[in-house]
Amino acid sequence: MGWFEAIILGIIQGLTEFLPISSSAHILIASQIFQWPDPGAAFTAVTQIGTEAAVLIYFRKDIGRIVSTWFRSLRDSSLRSDPDARMGWIVIIGTIPISILGLAFSHQIETVARNLWLVAAMLAIFGLVLGASDALGARVRTSEQMTWRDGILIGLAQALALIPGVSRSGATISGGLFLGYTRAAAARFAFLLAIPAVLLSGFYEATKIGKDGAPTSWGPTILATVIAFVVGYTVIRWLMKYLMTGSFRPFVFYRLGLAALLVILLVTGVVS
Repeated sequence: MGWFEAIILGIIQGLTEFLPISSSAHILIASQIFQWPDPGAAFTAVTQIGTEAAVLIYFRKDIGRIVSTWFRSLRDSSLRSDPDARMGWIVIIGTIPISILGLAFSHQIETVARNLWLVAAMLAIFGLVLGASDALGARVRTSEQMTWRDGILIGLAQALALIPGVSRSGATISGGLFLGYTRAAAARFAFLLAIPAVLLSGFYEATKIGKDGAPTSWGPTILATVIAFVVGYTVIRWLMKYLMTGSFRPFVFYRLGLAALLVILLVTGVVS
């Protein structure tokens, strides 16, 4: 991977990680259009550390409060009913499905799942799922009302994002909306839930960067990760403000349009 390629893919990662449109799909499609080698699942996982660093900074007060209350609740039983302590446990429990499935199907995720026909199908199907959740969800529940059951269900939804084209934020936000949470609450929990999974996956996959046969080396990967952080922080600030009044309908149309375009490119042989 060259430096120019790393810059472009870092920008794409930062722009698409938090929007419910699948960053892995965009990286795969861009690589095909520009006739670059597939950067691989390891590159995507490591650059996601950059975007997750943006989450840590943007939600630093919430995260600090949740972590502090969770640790104190281990000693003080009176704090165990506190929403922040409960949120800490829910994030831990909700991370289990994607951790188990990610390890169990790591080979398939890195090989057969990186198929553009599958990506096109997932873009369309989960675009419709996002649209349905946004239209049918009650959108009345707040983050403080999050339950263990909800955390597990949304955690299962997050595990679907192991398939390129699904979108981690899209799947988890859809799950939150179907359970009646507001758009902002669903997005907030989606981003908090992603922290352990993304960091664990990123550091695990980092061991594959630069090895013999790997399509990426450390220099371009670090550059892409830094760019993804800067762009991602800007995007997350915009999205959280947008969701106070805006809907997910534009993202649904975008996903469907991108899926249709990808099918055309595949049929005409522009990408393979």
